[in-house]
Amino acid sequence: MKLIKVFFVLAVAMALIISIAAAMPKEEEEEDLVIGSSSSSGSSLLGMGRFLTQNSNPRQQQTCNKYPRICRAKGSPGPDCCNKKCVNVSTDRLNCGMCGEKCKYNEICCGGKCVNPYFNKKHCGRCSNKCKKGSLCVLGICNYA
Repeated sequence: MKLIKVFFVLAVAMALIISIAAAMPKEEEEEDLVIGSSSSSGSSLLGMGRFLTQNSNPRQQQTCNKYPRICRAKGSPGPDCCNKKCVNVSTDRLNCGMCGEKCKYNEICCGGKCVNPYFNKKHCGRCSNKCKKGSLCVLGICNYA
């Protein structure tokens, strides 16, 4: 009976240690707490207390409308802030050229302009794919049959 109690206590202790270890932030998550990690910017959350910076998902509460530098941080989807999300207005179909400017279904965003890659000579099939002089862009292919 004592052996069963010892195994039970060990199992509970191991479960407790595993749950505590899973709740601790990893090194990668701690780096996400720094806003604008470029060398030119001096603002970060390092001056704040440990408990003020702890939360379950730091990116969830730090939106770009409050902290615009977060969009220029390494790993960000884009340098521009639209509707509390970081985007690249030169390539994003939902914010092409400026926030809220949506491209049509068959269009893509190339350099901030909505273009149809199936028939555009300057953006044939993809952005910045120019067809040679005198050739046509048909179905996204230069000189199609």
